[in-house]
Amino acid sequence: MMVQNENDETVDVQQEISCSDCGCKKFNEESDGYFSCQDCGLVRENMVFDYGPDWRKFSDGQGQDSERHGPAKDIFQHDYGITTEIAPSRKDGTGVSLSSASNSRWNRLRRLDNKGRIRNATERNLVTALSELKRIASSMSFPKPVAQDAAFIYRKAVEQKLIRGRSIEGVVAASLYAACRMHNNPRTLDDIGKHSRTGRKEIGRTYRFLRRQLNLQIGLASPQEYIPRFCDQLGVSLSVQSEAQRILEDVGSEAMVSRGPTGIAAASIYLSGMLQDNTRTQREVATVAGVTEVTIRNRFKELCEVLGLNPDNPKEKI
Repeated sequence: MMVQNENDETVDVQQEISCSDCGCKKFNEESDGYFSCQDCGLVRENMVFDYGPDWRKFSDGQGQDSERHGPAKDIFQHDYGITTEIAPSRKDGTGVSLSSASNSRWNRLRRLDNKGRIRNATERNLVTALSELKRIASSMSFPKPVAQDAAFIYRKAVEQKLIRGRSIEGVVAASLYAACRMHNNPRTLDDIGKHSRTGRKEIGRTYRFLRRQLNLQIGLASPQEYIPRFCDQLGVSLSVQSEAQRILEDVGSEAMVSRGPTGIAAASIYLSGMLQDNTRTQREVATVAGVTEVTIRNRFKELCEVLGLNPDNPKEKI
């Protein structure tokens, strides 16, 4: 562990302090933060702070209890879920059903309480946007880390006032697309556009704007990332998928650097199907990949040219 000494010099504590029992100056750092001597195992006295939850229980009963701390922050809530709210229930604390008058009064208080939790226009924007984000993430079965990063990107855009002049749906969809790219979870603009209330052009334009303004470190999409999903939707065999991966490895990334990754992946699957006698039509592959049949034909000819294959009969070498 490096610390500053009296002369403002950085020194290693493990080298400066010796064991009080054997004099050894080498210590091992344990998982709980303590240091133990490598020779005799003596634990050096130190004060370590535990920042974990407090599970102590001072009332009667057995087992652990979380009554001394609340739940973790929820990034999908506009206030991170740290404020209290009136839970919707028709029973009181003792389990007795409320009367119609009491239930009506509590419903009115609940609505007023929810309005009071939204203090300004920014929080009102977050409520709408995060609700839309959860809806799209749920309908597309995104993993939770992807949805969380998308919510973080949207919050950063709100903090830097990048939402002005753009639709909430477009920025939410662009944030989800950016999170998918960051997690190597291949989704096309058309895929997200089908579940969003905006189109692929606005999503793509907003995504490029967010990536530039927020300095998002996102690399180019790889065609290999789309092959497993496209093959699964086409219902082809595993050998076709493996052959498509091999074709892209033989072609290399430099040969197709200026081409769209979805078109390259679709063309490699189409070529692989012809080589494995498990052919799918150009229309079927184009529908799954979200590209046109012309794109499939053009990328197919380029792949055959790089690999030295005959486009009319790919099993023959030129």
